[in-house]
Amino acid sequence: MTINDINSFAINNNVYLSKEELDFIYNYIKDNYLLLINSPNNFDLTKYKNRFSNDNYYKINKIINEYKKKYNIN
Repeated sequence: MTINDINSFAINNNVYLSKEELDFIYNYIKDNYLLLINSPNNFDLTKYKNRFSNDNYYKINKIINEYKKKYNIN
């Protein structure tokens, strides 16, 4: 996964990330991908709310919840 993959996914979901937001997401995934894969229900975006604009936080949280519902992740 590249930073461009993340940005493209975000744009396709109507989320326009700042450079700082994009870098944060990329580095978080790069450093924590095993935890995210093995325990996706333990991820809590609220811990990182201050890393995003209010609009992007809301949109990202909505996307996460949609995917959790789609894949039956509580």
